[in-house]
Amino acid sequence: MSSEMAGRSGPQGDEPRPHLSHRVPDLGALELLIAVARHGSLGAAAREVGITQPAASSRIRSMERQLGVALVDRSPRGSRLTDAGALVTDWARRIVEAAEAFDAGAQALRGRRDSRLRVAASMTIAEYLMPGWLIALRAERPDTAVSLQAGNSAAVAQRLLAGDADVGFVEGLAVPDGLDGVVVAHDRLALVAAPSHPWARRRQLLDPAELAATPLILRERGSGTRQVLDAALAGHGGLAEPLLELASTTAVKAAAVSGAGPAVLSELAISEELASRRLVAIPVEGVQLRRDLRAVWPAGHRPTGPARDLLSLTRAHPTG
Repeated sequence: MSSEMAGRSGPQGDEPRPHLSHRVPDLGALELLIAVARHGSLGAAAREVGITQPAASSRIRSMERQLGVALVDRSPRGSRLTDAGALVTDWARRIVEAAEAFDAGAQALRGRRDSRLRVAASMTIAEYLMPGWLIALRAERPDTAVSLQAGNSAAVAQRLLAGDADVGFVEGLAVPDGLDGVVVAHDRLALVAAPSHPWARRRQLLDPAELAATPLILRERGSGTRQVLDAALAGHGGLAEPLLELASTTAVKAAAVSGAGPAVLSELAISEELASRRLVAIPVEGVQLRRDLRAVWPAGHRPTGPARDLLSLTRAHPTG
């Protein structure tokens, strides 16, 4: 076989096969043709599909050129399908029915996806911000079932990367590796102690070096609070060995209120304790304890559906 013949041998040759979309009319044109068959009038068909009669005429002519056959005979008495037009209309009905089935299936998939939302959040966000955000989300999406997994920021990242959560919220210094994110709120950490602690009565600002050298009640490594404190005191000798190392903000706060020792906690978590004087804020000089709170998700996969709506609500109800 010559190279010329091989080149004309269809899919097996070198010439690419034309895309189906170039050879088959679009759904809108097929729906118009079906409407012409139903009404026997191009004007009535145009009204049904929501376009003008000139636009309908133009679309029919374009389809006839594309297929290379006449589809509609036009006369003062109306529009009648040609024999070829009747045959094409039968094919068009099958295509439109298949498209409707496709659309129904896609809607079912979207409904299944949108019927649940898996959120992973670090402890402070889960305890003090997420309840308000989820109440607002429920008002917008009452049929979405939400599950909330609380843990430290490192655990949130692990759940997202494993596909066990749709969106996460963390408190650390930066977006964890493998994730994308956006700042949704701000927070400040405060050094606090029970009123009985000697620091509660001091008049001078606490020196960073003294803070670094003092055993504190701390969150565990991997928590956003611990990351911020480690970074803030890295230039002052680093943190001393913890007095207590606890896995939740509530536990750290309870230990501090009991007088076990000073602690560093989010201002979100201690407003009531400060107002009632169960805890006292200890001013510290030369230490930056402000942090960003971020929504995060797997890199390249921006939230959609209820996760996207939750992200929007966090910006509508910010803090800090």
